[in-house]
Amino acid sequence: MRRNSVTALTVSTVLVGGANAGLAGSEDVTVDGAWSRASIGTSPPGVAYMTIRNTGDDPVTLTGIRTEIAMMPEVHRSSTNDQGLSSMAPAGEIMIAPGGSVALEPGGLHVMLMKLQTPMTEGESFPLTLVFSDGGEVTVEIPIRGMAARGPDG
Repeated sequence: MRRNSVTALTVSTVLVGGANAGLAGSEDVTVDGAWSRASIGTSPPGVAYMTIRNTGDDPVTLTGIRTEIAMMPEVHRSSTNDQGLSSMAPAGEIMIAPGGSVALEPGGLHVMLMKLQTPMTEGESFPLTLVFSDGGEVTVEIPIRGMAARGPDG
């Protein structure tokens, strides 16, 4: 899980590019702006954010997430009702239209990293694999920013 360690991953395709970029086997899905926040130990869940883009001509559906850092990674949706009360729930499958994108960001859709296996430490990173309905996978290295980070640059 450490930034300088080498982790063997079983994935369809891993793109070596920018620190925040990845490509699916179909070369139609890109991921940018990936980041997460440091955690206090392993008891609270961690989070990860990114933008997933579909550059192809067909819809792509995100069906799952895998990472060694958490036993239960899921995409969740935050929402606020008319009375100003916030809630969060699993989002299920996420369809990305051709030429479209989905932002996983604070206050909306985001990756919840429940049952952390190790603390998320500022300055380190971890791999996260997005699984799509067509069997394609994208693995992204997620940099861990400070606890008060508001975006990929900190």
